[in-house]
Amino acid sequence: MLVCRHGEADGRTRKRTPVTPPDQIKRPSRLKRGLRAVALTLAALVLAAFVLDRLFPLPLPAPDTGSTVVLARDGTPLRAFADNDGVWRYPTTSARVSPLYRQALLAYEDRWFYRHPGVNPYALLRGAVQGALHGHVVSGGSTLTMQVARIIEPIPHTFGGKLRQILRALQLEAHLSKTQILDLYLNHAPFGGTIQGVEAASWAYLGKSASRLSRAEAALLAVLPQAPSRLRPDRHPDAARAARDKVMHRLRDEGIWTAEQVREAAIEPVVARSLRAPMAAALLAERLHRQQPHARRIVTTIDANLQRAAEDHVASYLARLPPRSSVALLAVENATLEARVYIGTGEFADPERAGHVDMVRAPRSPGSTLKPFLYGLALDDGLVTSESLLVDAPQDFGGYHPGNFDEAFSGPVSVSEALQRSLNVPAVDVLDRVGPNRFVARLTSGGVDLELPDGARPNLSIILGGTATKLEDLVGGYSAFANGGVAGAPRYTPEQPQRPRRLLSPGAAWIIRDILASNPADVEGAPLEGTLDRHAAVAWKTGTSYGYRDAWAIGVTDRWTIGVWVGRPDGTPSPGQYGAVTALPLLFQLADMLPARGVVHVPRPASVRAVEICWPLGEPAARTDPMLCRQRRTAWSLDGALPPTFAERDPGAWMSGRIELRVDAKGQRLSAGCHAVHERRLILARWPALATPWLGVSDRAASALPALAPGCAPDSLAVAVPIRISGLREGSVLRQAPNSAEPLRIAVRALGAQDAVQWLLDGRLQGSTQGEGSITLTLTRPGAHALTALSPDGAWASVAFAVAGPPAAGTRWQATR
Repeated sequence: MLVCRHGEADGRTRKRTPVTPPDQIKRPSRLKRGLRAVALTLAALVLAAFVLDRLFPLPLPAPDTGSTVVLARDGTPLRAFADNDGVWRYPTTSARVSPLYRQALLAYEDRWFYRHPGVNPYALLRGAVQGALHGHVVSGGSTLTMQVARIIEPIPHTFGGKLRQILRALQLEAHLSKTQILDLYLNHAPFGGTIQGVEAASWAYLGKSASRLSRAEAALLAVLPQAPSRLRPDRHPDAARAARDKVMHRLRDEGIWTAEQVREAAIEPVVARSLRAPMAAALLAERLHRQQPHARRIVTTIDANLQRAAEDHVASYLARLPPRSSVALLAVENATLEARVYIGTGEFADPERAGHVDMVRAPRSPGSTLKPFLYGLALDDGLVTSESLLVDAPQDFGGYHPGNFDEAFSGPVSVSEALQRSLNVPAVDVLDRVGPNRFVARLTSGGVDLELPDGARPNLSIILGGTATKLEDLVGGYSAFANGGVAGAPRYTPEQPQRPRRLLSPGAAWIIRDILASNPADVEGAPLEGTLDRHAAVAWKTGTSYGYRDAWAIGVTDRWTIGVWVGRPDGTPSPGQYGAVTALPLLFQLADMLPARGVVHVPRPASVRAVEICWPLGEPAARTDPMLCRQRRTAWSLDGALPPTFAERDPGAWMSGRIELRVDAKGQRLSAGCHAVHERRLILARWPALATPWLGVSDRAASALPALAPGCAPDSLAVAVPIRISGLREGSVLRQAPNSAEPLRIAVRALGAQDAVQWLLDGRLQGSTQGEGSITLTLTRPGAHALTALSPDGAWASVAFAVAGPPAAGTRWQATR
């Protein structure tokens, strides 16, 4: 060994470093060299795989693209929206599908799925050997991962394509878990036509979710992607059945299913529906899809069975409606305000019926459907009880002259009668006292938005439909009558938050619902009076917009609030079609169809009590002189409020209410400064002046103002100037001229009238005149009649007469100035 000495020249001693001769240096063993080469090769392969992975990334489907399915609350598809390629796919996961399907799929396609790295060399070798022996492909040897690789990327069936498929499979296994790979297959496997994924196939062919498959159905869907066109059960049921049985036999042979289970499943026939996309609650699905364009799976609150039954009802009901008519219907559960039925059009996509227009959320004139809210607010304000006296007679509200739907008037009516009969004049009278601005503000705060024309302000016409609102807003508002006065917006998805809003007090809501539930309807499907338990009754209200453009019916039960709209979406009139005959029968049909169990009726609130009141004063019967109590009424009082009857609107008329007079021995009225030897005090209970023509003889006499005593100066009580009807005598019998084809006409006038005079024939308004102007009536119907002239200050005159002659078909009253 050579030793090199360093540092001796400068006298220092350094450590000797031995130097090994080249021939004695030890070389690495062949094993170590081999391992190093393998490691370098693997590193190169890993580096190459990394580079290739970056250069050729997996073409995975984007999670926010593809088709969308809108589901009922139980998972039943309501409507599917195809992707840009027209493919129908219902998103699902391996956890959602039936375990029987997972067993059949993995046992038949890839039983080593959870053990191999994406490629099964044994299966590939077996496939190659079988192909060589038989001269054609017997078993492709592809794993489920390899099939996913071919699903997400078109790969040719060549040797190069197979190699590429293998590489993609390895790439999938490197990036995704087994569950993610299986989910890709479940959602993108081809099932024939434009159907992809097991969930879409299950609904399309079997009409059920893939979570509820039988063994036979699971086996059928497991084999179908092998040859979707050849095995489609709707076109080739025999081939589909043979392939299905083959799968089940394999599961039996491998011990996954027992022989008995397979034998029972094999009995089940292959029955498939023709491929048809679901189309229930179509407009709601479209609405939610637009709100959530990137969602692939939208779950709604809709009940699939109720929706289907309601759509069948509407389809048959349309046949009785005029051409181009449509129907909208919404039903929500009061407890949650979740919508269970949503029909936005009578026939989806029908151009004649404007089937693309969603009438559930289209602003339309509400007709009289706002009246329950008005009377509820009046109750809360202490203005009325349920039996307060109102007057249904021609009235002037600052130039606004409302009439009733049937053009007739009824005189004195209660709040309950006015609401049940949907009388217009009493409603306008109450709104005038509540205030249109305040009424609109209260509705808005309760979630019932009213739309007015540009530049318009709230006015008295809104209570008769002079505004616009939506069916869904009305349904949300009416739910307050079942929820203690708390309204809210209907909910269409479970995630949609509840937005409760106080609209009325619990007592006012209870009283209004009781009034509406006590109203029997003489229409098809309505309950007969006294035949239903009041707790199960439907509290209902109808409405008809001006010109017969919109027919409404809204109903409330303990469990449900239901809204129906019928009309033409383009707003053209449908003469003769109004709420009570057009929309109300459909409302009762739906109410009868909906389940009613499981809900406890809301008891009467402590703030509501029954009180006997007297007409015309409106005071409690217990504190009213029997001589002044002309009619006794049992009223619902809220918070103990017992308001008197409304005062006269016209300041020139007598004030209704209690009046104290001085009279002489003959009962003649004494004015101020006028005295008599034997005078006494007289108390009168006055009826509203405009109600006088409808009073009975005794009521009229009991409240009549005594004549002024001779020599007494006129007082302020006798402000109404008497009027008299000229041109027709009391008790006259009118006949048509002999051999004349002209109808019978008479000209009448109100002598002594100084202001406007309203003319009523049998309670129906015929027209008006100014002062002593004349009106000509055309009389075509025989029988007894009464003609009444009524002035704004309460002065009136009436004549009874008769028309002789045979009745004529289709006759009617006509009036001309």
